[in-house]
Amino acid sequence: MIDIIDLHKNFGKLEVLKGISLSIEPGRTTAILGPNGSGKTTLIKCILGLVRPTSGDIRYCNVSVLDRWKYRREMGYLPQIARFPENLTVTELIRFVEDLREQQGNYQPLVHEFELDKNLHKKLRFLSGGTRQKVNLLLTFMFDSPVYILDEPTSGLDPVALLRFKELLARKKNKSRTVIFTTHIMNLVEEISDDLVFLLEGTVYFQGTCRELMSSHQEINLETAIARILSTNNYVENIKV
Repeated sequence: MIDIIDLHKNFGKLEVLKGISLSIEPGRTTAILGPNGSGKTTLIKCILGLVRPTSGDIRYCNVSVLDRWKYRREMGYLPQIARFPENLTVTELIRFVEDLREQQGNYQPLVHEFELDKNLHKKLRFLSGGTRQKVNLLLTFMFDSPVYILDEPTSGLDPVALLRFKELLARKKNKSRTVIFTTHIMNLVEEISDDLVFLLEGTVYFQGTCRELMSSHQEINLETAIARILSTNNYVENIKV
């Protein structure tokens, strides 16, 4: 569904992506992992057309997305940090996003699922970080998109909201939706991902399944396998469990 071909991205003299090539299969949940600065967010923004690659190509359903924008209507995107207009209420923000998408969102079930009923008429500047992340999830999933791209989706979520998020992903998977996500929480990757891509210094170090990565490093869980990769390559990374 999404093919990335020899993708490079430079910011001035800094080379962030160094010839990345990989394929994201339709209907599967793919985790993109790597230490800070490995190029995860830059790769996601290239897929979304928010960052233009220096060279290479990205193809969605066998069509190049470079210099195109309509394909983004088929993607739900959750940014790592949600920057909302602080003077809007949650309801006003929902209407604003619907107007931008020129599409009505099915948000009421998500309002109840993430217990946002009492926050709909509050201005965004008065919401806690965890509640803002729930709003972020609502805006992403209120449209039934073929593809969802989630950058650190569990940031700030309490245990109940995290459980609701996992249930929501399970429903999307049952509908054969494609999900791409980044996270530093390894047990979440083991629990919900079908495939994983591990980036290291702007290159693809590994692409496969969790089990294949653990087997290749002779480890019994993903956390220790990733720790071995990072220690072997002289990285120091805090891995959350």
